[in-house]
Amino acid sequence: METEQKQSTEAEQSERLQQNVENTIPASRELKSRVKEKMIEYYAGDARRIHHFLKVHSFAKLIGEMEGVTGEELEILEVAALVHDIGIKNSEKKYGYNTGKTQEKEGPPEAEKLLIPLTDDAAFIERVCYLVGHHHTYSNIDGMDYQILVEADFLVNLYEDKEHIKAVRSAYEKIFRTQSGRKLCKEIFALS
Repeated sequence: METEQKQSTEAEQSERLQQNVENTIPASRELKSRVKEKMIEYYAGDARRIHHFLKVHSFAKLIGEMEGVTGEELEILEVAALVHDIGIKNSEKKYGYNTGKTQEKEGPPEAEKLLIPLTDDAAFIERVCYLVGHHHTYSNIDGMDYQILVEADFLVNLYEDKEHIKAVRSAYEKIFRTQSGRKLCKEIFALS
């Protein structure tokens, strides 16, 4: 009986260790891939939102690379782009709707919950959560990662919301600050 319990305990410990190994993502590329997987799980059945964050991530990565962002700043930008709208589900549950402000309020705690099992870098998680909590605030933008996230989200939202060319032009003038974001906006929407 004691041997069976010991074997069972060892099997349980082995399983827990294996789960911990699977949840520890040592390389940055693996971290972004794991975050993508977790976000797809989070929004399972909601193809529109999954496609949205994947498109925002793609534009954020492209603009970041075009602007020469590298290393941890690029990784923070990419992860923030993947989780930027994570507050929508809780906004809709709590309030029956979601707005930019409710997303900013509800997003950081959800992003933190998703990221803690994937990385032990507290400063990294803090910056990602800050970006999630401000991505609909367009004043006092502090950092290239923040500016690029806003621009990438705008590129996708302007298209998905089928905005009139006047709205695109207004966003181009008021929101887009990076040379690369401005170039992409101009080319995508054929601004003259």
